Amino acid sequence: MKPIYDTWNLGYKSIFGALRQNETCRFSIRLDKDITPDFPPVLVLFRTGFKERFIPMHVSAQEEDCFVYSCDYTARYSDVHYYYFSYTSGGIRHYIKKVNCHEGGLEEGELFQLTVYSSSYETPDFLKGGVMYQIFPDRFCKSGKPKENIPDGRVLREDWGGTPYYKPDYKGHVWNNDYFGGDFAGIQSKLQYLEDLGVTCIYLNPIFESHENHRYNTANYMKADPLLGTNDEFEELCKEAEKHGISVILDGVFSHTGADSVYFNKNGRYPEPGAYQSKDSKYYDWYSFINYPNEYEAWWGIDTLPNVNENNEEYTEFICGDDGVLHYWLSKGAAGYRLDVADELPDLFLNNLRKSVKSYDKEKIIIGEVWEDASNKESYGIKRRYLLGDQLDSVMNYPFREAIINFVKGGNPRDFIYSVMTILEHYPKPTIDVLMNFVSTHDIERAINRLGGDYCDDKSKDWMAERWLSQDQYNHGKNLLKAAMALQFFLPGVPSIYYGDEAGLQGYKDPFNRRCYPWGHEDKELIEYVSELSRVRKSIPNMKNGRTYFVLNDRQLIDERVIAFTRQGEKIDYIIFINRSGDTVRLDNLDSILDRFADFAHFYGDYEDNSVTVQPYGYTIISAKFLG
Repeated sequence: MKPIYDTWNLGYKSIFGALRQNETCRFSIRLDKDITPDFPPVLVLFRTGFKERFIPMHVSAQEEDCFVYSCDYTARYSDVHYYYFSYTSGGIRHYIKKVNCHEGGLEEGELFQLTVYSSSYETPDFLKGGVMYQIFPDRFCKSGKPKENIPDGRVLREDWGGTPYYKPDYKGHVWNNDYFGGDFAGIQSKLQYLEDLGVTCIYLNPIFESHENHRYNTANYMKADPLLGTNDEFEELCKEAEKHGISVILDGVFSHTGADSVYFNKNGRYPEPGAYQSKDSKYYDWYSFINYPNEYEAWWGIDTLPNVNENNEEYTEFICGDDGVLHYWLSKGAAGYRLDVADELPDLFLNNLRKSVKSYDKEKIIIGEVWEDASNKESYGIKRRYLLGDQLDSVMNYPFREAIINFVKGGNPRDFIYSVMTILEHYPKPTIDVLMNFVSTHDIERAINRLGGDYCDDKSKDWMAERWLSQDQYNHGKNLLKAAMALQFFLPGVPSIYYGDEAGLQGYKDPFNRRCYPWGHEDKELIEYVSELSRVRKSIPNMKNGRTYFVLNDRQLIDERVIAFTRQGEKIDYIIFINRSGDTVRLDNLDSILDRFADFAHFYGDYEDNSVTVQPYGYTIISAKFLG
């Protein structure tokens, strides 16, 4: 029996996913012929805070067992809309709402979401089809180049690869003041390695002067941390990276500063009075004091991270003005910003930030740290507008990460498909093309530990500190990591490699996920595998913007060990088969399994005589022509 409504099927919704403003989409439902509506069905659609619109539907086709009712809707307002269908039969009103991820039924269900984004919304081209590489600057590569003007209070480690300090002092404070010495020059020395890996963009965790090794407690926005090098050395890194086809994105931490900073100056390190020292300080109004000076609003209550009033005019001008922080580092060669805790940045500030970055160069990118579905995220009671065209270009794609990890660990394939397709359905196409897809970051345990190691959420820091995977655990985690990275590389968006993942670097939660890159002790086989993923990805033109559709889908799970999806193009499609198991899986008679495709041909992996073989934890790619 045909579904009543299916948002993934173009025969029901003529445009998949989000709509561009002023774009017209046809909505269709199918009702059994034995259902006789008293009046034509209606599409009921609304935006939060606005009244419902009732759009009449008409019979557009008659099929063997049903009538097709359709209507056209032109999206006029950029916003998140919600909708359902309704009809009356025999005096009884019936509703067609979402009863699973994408299908509508005559049951109590949820509303369907329709994202409408600005007609002018475009995202930078330089990242599309590329590969990102995230670097925690203190731990990637140490050049040994002498540094000057090192601030007091730092412990300079000589044991590259040692366990980061993590224990609190007698007052319970963790200082994060040990530094291994990674720097700009060290990164520059490894640009050829990164190019060989297939990297086209580096994302650097914070580089501004800060007095903790993670550098999320900014001390001076206009100065690179002395242990990393000078501002001019950062500019040199960007210029040299460009010669290797690599751009550099910076981490922007704008919701708070450090207490030990030029602006707050709680420790009196800087000569000019900060907000903590004097109400006459030019920075005083940046902060919110409860009981001056020792009680103030701080990020998650951590007193070393005082919150700023982002919409304070002087602060906004300092960050977003023509001579502000954003333009300064863009002028030094930065390709854009990843915004720390974007959900804690007010809409007005994000609007101003985008205007600033795009006024400098529309090809500069803005990526937000958002852990949930960013299209319908609410924070502090406000529905956020991240992806409607006037704030972010992209977000860190945590929903994909969780879906990938859960699937390769044995989760239900349908859950994986639904998680991925929900994001693809909710996000604007310009956003999808530059989504930051990862399996590890500096905020979560490394994927190889999550996949092969022990559960760590209930474990202590002492347990994590010297906890290494056994050889069996490592091998198992590595195999699952290969399958996970294949998904990461071939799903829509841009794969982001967390430094060292490709080399087998281990680590549970912060700070152990921030260990030093193991130069001289890398897993060379894993590095070659990641390089191969990059080469294969680069050779598929559809990776830049091809639509994804799961072909062994939720109605046709031929083999739960294998997931298969397309990257569709105008002339040819590529179908990617990924095996999450330790078995060799063979799929015969492709023309019957994939009856909507023809002209199968080998592209990568094992394909022969209308059959695909997928090696353990591996992938096979074929090309085909989509029949519709």
